[in-house]
Amino acid sequence: MSGPAAAKQFFIGWDVGGWNCDRNRSSRDAIVILDTERRIVGTPWRGNLRQAIASAAETRDWVENLFRLCRTEPPGESFRAILAIDTPLGFPADFIRLVCDGEWVEPGNDSGANEYLFRRTERRLRDAGRSPLSAIKDMIGSQATKGMHAVAKFAPVVERCGVWTDGQWLVAFETYPAACRETPTVQALLRGCPQLKPDDCRDALICALIAYVFATNPGDLEPPERDAPPGEGWIWLPSESYRKASS
Repeated sequence: MSGPAAAKQFFIGWDVGGWNCDRNRSSRDAIVILDTERRIVGTPWRGNLRQAIASAAETRDWVENLFRLCRTEPPGESFRAILAIDTPLGFPADFIRLVCDGEWVEPGNDSGANEYLFRRTERRLRDAGRSPLSAIKDMIGSQATKGMHAVAKFAPVVERCGVWTDGQWLVAFETYPAACRETPTVQALLRGCPQLKPDDCRDALICALIAYVFATNPGDLEPPERDAPPGEGWIWLPSESYRKASS
């Protein structure tokens, strides 16, 4: 990851709400920021990030907007934010080819094996006994397009499969709190952390903790399979998340 050598690092979790989640009591955008000691910076925030995304002209503006929303001062001239996002950041490759080029495949009979509905990373999780949602069939297209829009605007460079960056201020990737909150890795990190409510703030905290692991102990997270389609992205989780149910 590129960036200033002496840059301060911050770990941000974003649990994504829909484009128009302002009045949705159960699901809104939530942001939690951690410092290098895993202490919460400012105050966890919950609301709709739509205007914060639209009003930011460049990456640094947007990251600074997140700090202000969390009622704390932006970090200054030299920083890098590691952002873990709880929403799909890609669509299945076979679905995209079907829509864009009319190329088709015979999908698997089982819903969880349907290449139009689930990405490789989601099918891998299903093989391990998890139940990831589909951006195509599970009514999370609003959240998915919102997250993908923010990544395209503020972290447009594909550093590697499942990792995006602007080259200086921001590194972004996808995670999935529901699949990792009970793992030993996350449970150990949660010890000593405040019990945040509602659920989207709690999930944003777990995202921020995964961002911390991504930056400090990346070997604890399951990397993309070698033949995973780069355009689909990857759900970065502790390795136990992929192995627990199948071990």
